[in-house]
Amino acid sequence: MLASILIICFSLALLIYWFRYCCMLLLRNSRDQLVAVSVARYNRFSVADVLERLGNREALDPLHHALDRDYQVFTYLVEHAAGLELESLEDRLLLIDYKLMRVWYRVTKTVAPLQARKALTEMASILGVLVHKMGEQAGLNAEA
Repeated sequence: MLASILIICFSLALLIYWFRYCCMLLLRNSRDQLVAVSVARYNRFSVADVLERLGNREALDPLHHALDRDYQVFTYLVEHAAGLELESLEDRLLLIDYKLMRVWYRVTKTVAPLQARKALTEMASILGVLVHKMGEQAGLNAEA
């Protein structure tokens, strides 16, 4: 009985470690490909503005609300626009990570503001990557 509990706990810890490592790797690889101008070009999203304001030590709640609004717009577009889909495992992992970071932000915003700021930074990075991928799918990256 004790061995089974230990195996389950160890497996769960490894699963969490794998998930976080995959998400960090996906964000790092995508950040290398992203150009800050390309995310800022989508004027409906405030991801670039939020990332900039996070470095200025501004209040976190308005930034969180801006990211939530961007997330709602993004999910609406993905659900209702033809040809915009999140089929890959990587995109789904990033969406799950976004939701987990949103919960982590709510837990840490009063107790550990530095951790909450890191959660918002990761949320903004995830949205930036997903918005960039959505723009590529829609053909918005062509220079006008």
